[in-house]
Amino acid sequence: MDEKQIFKEMVTILTPYVKDPVLLENATKETHILDDLKVNSARLVDVIIKCEDVFDIEIDDDDADQIRTIGNAVDILQKKLN
Repeated sequence: MDEKQIFKEMVTILTPYVKDPVLLENATKETHILDDLKVNSARLVDVIIKCEDVFDIEIDDDDADQIRTIGNAVDILQKKLN
């Protein structure tokens, strides 16, 4: 799965957790999940669990702690999938 596909799937995963879905319309890899998308930290855990389910991988605590932007998540997912 390439970076573009992972990014698109990440946006889909984030959609139910974002208070205002319009914020995702212009999302980039630099979009900060907590600050820009207003996802709270408890919901970020749910997003990570959903990523594990969707991509059939395990994201350890060290990797989870690195996820701040959509790009961070994409990079970690890409690494895990390869």
